[in-house]
Amino acid sequence: MLNKAVRMHGREDLRLDTFELPPIGEDEVLVKVVSDSICMSSYKAAIQGEAHKRVPEDIAAHPVIIGHEFCGVIERVGARWANRFAPGQRFTIQPNIDYRGTLRTPGYAFEYCGGDAQYAILIPEIMEQDCLLAYRGEAFFQGSLAEPLSCVIGAFHAQYHTRRQAYVHDMGIREGGRMALLGAAGPMGLAAIDYAIHCDRRPALLVVTDVDEARLERAARIYTAAEAARNGVRLVYAKPPEQDARALTALAGEAGYDDVFVFAPVPALIEQGDALLGYDGCLNFFAGPTDRAFSSAFNFYNVHYAAHHLAGTSGGNIDDMREALDMIAAGRLNPAGMVTHIGGLDAAAQATLALPKLPGGKKLIYTGISLSLTAIDDLGSSEDPLLRGLGAICARSNGLWCAEAERYLLDHAKRI
Repeated sequence: MLNKAVRMHGREDLRLDTFELPPIGEDEVLVKVVSDSICMSSYKAAIQGEAHKRVPEDIAAHPVIIGHEFCGVIERVGARWANRFAPGQRFTIQPNIDYRGTLRTPGYAFEYCGGDAQYAILIPEIMEQDCLLAYRGEAFFQGSLAEPLSCVIGAFHAQYHTRRQAYVHDMGIREGGRMALLGAAGPMGLAAIDYAIHCDRRPALLVVTDVDEARLERAARIYTAAEAARNGVRLVYAKPPEQDARALTALAGEAGYDDVFVFAPVPALIEQGDALLGYDGCLNFFAGPTDRAFSSAFNFYNVHYAAHHLAGTSGGNIDDMREALDMIAAGRLNPAGMVTHIGGLDAAAQATLALPKLPGGKKLIYTGISLSLTAIDDLGSSEDPLLRGLGAICARSNGLWCAEAERYLLDHAKRI
């Protein structure tokens, strides 16, 4: 069957291709992709090409489909999996698989398996590692965003604290403790705010910073201090003038912070996070740099005498993904706040390559339609009746993308 997909042919070489998909094997599954959200990791892969650790060296001859945050409908099921899955089921995947002992994963490494496509073939490793997940949520875009949510959940689970003289690692954030999210008004930071105030293991104090005051104000409108208080969390958005170490330390008191997350690969931000840690504090470096020589100063006097420690993760695991899906289905997490732009498959390549220069949060791609990348805030002022209709729907949803808007778009947008 013919398929359209955005494929990487080399460094900074993304193309919307039309090509033939082979028949699936008995240990594979064919899926129709409906939505894929663009990850900064895809940008990093696109600008590095075959030099990226997850990307094969032969992409010039065998281009790979990009995108790994996808959700859709199962089309065909190989005989090996016919007792577990059926055509018509909604699905999403956990892309963080072990592929034959390498770092190669969907969206980076495979000719026929990726999210920026009309159709994709799920490889045997996805199936064998139980990474094809049934999706029961209301909207496809929420299924796409379960993957970035799982990355945040995994980071929270990777935090650890110790006991004096015992040297036992207690995994997870400090329940009832003091947490700071630095540089956290972007999409992943928003996911962390949402999870921190709605998960089962919550801090008592949550302080959020960002250099962009407009993004910080948007975060405060979506995830309010009142909502956090209803869940037992004191939520403080610290604006740029209140972000020096002395002001942030005053919010936590002399004990300092138990958990600090750094959401931007900026040495000064890491050093600030280090300075905020209290005894047995754990700093999580969440942001993945593109510079392989990236480094920052860290106070090793406090590592030795104040039990400061570091953590870091790259992606979530299957349990993190299931937790994200369960919380979305239960209405406990609303990842809509992460999305600021929508577009069709024909917008995906350009949006991926320009991602760091584009304002706002997540760029959401609907792979079966043709649509220029459009900010949700601009929908209502458009001359296009379709976009104006979407704007009216989003206005009724606190300015956020929603299931009703998705249905309207899929029913009325131009097919690609």
